[in-house]
Amino acid sequence: MDLSFSQFKTSEHSSRNHFLVIGNPISHSLSPVMHNIALREHGIGAEYFAIQLLEDEIPQFISWMNRETFRGCNITVPYKSEFLDAVDELNPVAEELQAINTIKKNETGTRLIGYNTDPYGFIQPLNEFSDDLDGLSAIVFGSGGSAKAVVYALLQYGMDNVVVVSRNPDRVAKDGIFVECEVTNYDGWQHYTEDAGLFVNTTPVGMPPLTDKELLSASGYSFMEDKICYDLIYNPSETLFLKHAKAAGAITINGLDMLIHQGSRSFEIWTGNSFPIDKIKSELFNIMNG
Repeated sequence: MDLSFSQFKTSEHSSRNHFLVIGNPISHSLSPVMHNIALREHGIGAEYFAIQLLEDEIPQFISWMNRETFRGCNITVPYKSEFLDAVDELNPVAEELQAINTIKKNETGTRLIGYNTDPYGFIQPLNEFSDDLDGLSAIVFGSGGSAKAVVYALLQYGMDNVVVVSRNPDRVAKDGIFVECEVTNYDGWQHYTEDAGLFVNTTPVGMPPLTDKELLSASGYSFMEDKICYDLIYNPSETLFLKHAKAAGAITINGLDMLIHQGSRSFEIWTGNSFPIDKIKSELFNIMNG
């Protein structure tokens, strides 16, 4: 169920223990499906809701987090950097990325702690390919907040070199974690393909309303045979980027596993319990293919 913040505040759900995901837009979110399965699995007396939050409602939401029935939240686009000053503490990953996607209350309910579970979620599907990627570099398309999480994860993973492809390479090259990368534009990335074993799309190209927009020219996919191509988008399950990459002979990964694993880490942070990943993956697969 997704609600506006004003609807949620006056609903019966607000008086019961709850976890939330906030963003704008939020109607596409599959997080309530995942987390409510996990809450029921462990017999935890709480519900999880998707809340559409307007920018001018952020101060009200910060106050809302002090309520006893508020147990924690996820934060998605466009607010991952909007709550840095609203928490009492940042974990090292959130501090490095200057972005939060998970907020937890401490055991006494007196302090709010900000986390970022995106790097953890991103890297999990790549663990089975560690031998294939050994000694190779990655090419990351996009330079927004998702790209920062991906770059952080890849550097921690031990990737020898990460190339970031941006429309504004001069500005991006001086921005945060990107200073540790090669940064190029969409005319120059093909010069880095010889040593690349992984190509990642972190842009919104491929998700509604950009499902029919091409990220790359047709010639770009000729470099991807036997390489791993990873799109953070999970709906649609096969973007044009993945479709063309697969046709070129690439191994493809969509964003569903990242969604599940970052959610798994959030749930563990909040509750100390494990995510029923197989059950959740089966349910999400049925929803997306139903």
